[in-house]
Amino acid sequence: MAAVQPPWMATLQNPAKRLKPKARFNWVVSDWIRKILGWKYEWQAKLTGRGYYCGALHGESEYNITINSDRTVSCNCQDYDGAGHMGDLRKNTFEEIYFGPVAQKLRDELARGKMPIPTCTRCGDLKRLPARDAQPPAIRLPHRGMLLENTVRCNVDCTGCARETAAGLRVDQQLQMSLADMEQMAELMRQLGMKQIFYLNLGEPFLSPTIGQELPLLRRKNPDCRIVTSTNGVLLNTDAKREAALNFSHIFFSVHGVTDAMSEKYMHRGSFTKAYAAMQAMAEYRNARGLAQPILEWKYLLFNWNDHPQHIARAIEMARAAKLDFISFWPTNNPFYGISWRWQLGRLKHVGVASWKGREVDLRAEGQRGTATHPFLAAPAI
Repeated sequence: MAAVQPPWMATLQNPAKRLKPKARFNWVVSDWIRKILGWKYEWQAKLTGRGYYCGALHGESEYNITINSDRTVSCNCQDYDGAGHMGDLRKNTFEEIYFGPVAQKLRDELARGKMPIPTCTRCGDLKRLPARDAQPPAIRLPHRGMLLENTVRCNVDCTGCARETAAGLRVDQQLQMSLADMEQMAELMRQLGMKQIFYLNLGEPFLSPTIGQELPLLRRKNPDCRIVTSTNGVLLNTDAKREAALNFSHIFFSVHGVTDAMSEKYMHRGSFTKAYAAMQAMAEYRNARGLAQPILEWKYLLFNWNDHPQHIARAIEMARAAKLDFISFWPTNNPFYGISWRWQLGRLKHVGVASWKGREVDLRAEGQRGTATHPFLAAPAI
């Protein structure tokens, strides 16, 4: 009898577009927008004499610098084509890579007003220098936050993600970080004094067969660190995985709608029903042990098919029923045809409060609402 293929591993109707996501129309448009922005920013620099610098490459950022599953290091979290690769931890130390010639070339080009790679144009760490001929700030090692990718494999296929392109570039096709490699990376985070580890990038963290060993190891090496992940939730489906997940400080559940049909428009091969059940079960598992962490947050990307006030109200109601801590609503421009015009026109300002994410609703108990979710977030920036 033939083996039954799980629904989340089913093949899309157009497998060519899954294997070559950059061929999708939304990515063709997105790449053109990056080119246009590149021309704009370079002309601004020429006309004003003000160059740029990268917050991630000067140690100011809480995000972006990424250690990939094959131990290559990227300067950004969307390094689909490898243009942001700075080095390989199998050949050099992190310090040699971060202060090395590839990273320095990126810094030098930015300072001259050039966009070294297209991703820079839409990156939150792109900063303009304050005045004509001003010098970039001093370079220091990252310490506020970095990304650590345990796997580049994923059980879903999101329209706005070009993961398959990046997976094809992993050295020796190492799509999964070994446990021995993970131990070295956990030690590196400790040595850097990392305040936050974002255990995520282009794959689904809970697809790793060794997730139950990875997370306790990471936490042992970094006991006070804020460790964050993002998951589609479908594979956070056993008590063993839930026990491992207790090592996180914050879990974002990326679930974009309130029905299977609504979610499927962006996240193909996913399941709203299973993801919502996973959120509920994780909250029950944590609360049964009298724990306040990990913080559980429903991350709801806004599109023009899921932003009706009734959908938003229903999502908030379901988040509260599942005993989650937050639900947040994030505007996005990819795919461009899915842009939430209700968001763009300011018609969602009544939802929760404004935040860097977009809008968020704090569902915690009275007395906790509005407070920092981790000591690092309450401390002044250094």
